[in-house]
Amino acid sequence: MNFLARSARAVRPVRMVRSYATEAAAAGLRLTFAVPHQTLYKDVSVAQVNIAAVSGDMGILASHVPSIEQLRPGVVEVIEGAATKKFFVSGGFATMNPDSSLNINAVEAFPVEEFSAEAIRTNLAEAQRLSNAAATEEEKLAAKVEVEVLESLQAAVNAK
Repeated sequence: MNFLARSARAVRPVRMVRSYATEAAAAGLRLTFAVPHQTLYKDVSVAQVNIAAVSGDMGILASHVPSIEQLRPGVVEVIEGAATKKFFVSGGFATMNPDSSLNINAVEAFPVEEFSAEAIRTNLAEAQRLSNAAATEEEKLAAKVEVEVLESLQAAVNAK
């Protein structure tokens, strides 16, 4: 018998109680959302959080399946009852815990309404020009990352 099989039998099974999303909503989702220089939400009860994950866009309610998701450039939408706040993040991680708490750690996060569509178009055109004119592979990759982020930001601003 191998080590993993022996260890699996030695560990007590964890009993988790799952419920339907409508029942879980009464309990509330506790959100902590932080960037390196600021905490945007600290253990605040919210109705739902929608994230742009590498594995796909997803909505998270209380009692969501525990998971860790890598964030791609996109929108994190926080629904607090009647109010909704949208933040553009360039990347990071979201960790859903079994106790209905969600921790989002982002590299950068800014309210979507603070962005100018014209400034995004200008910066995107410049980044695309740099991507095509880059002399080294490193410059080309950096410009492509900038293009990807700006295209995601443009989609977020146009969707608001």
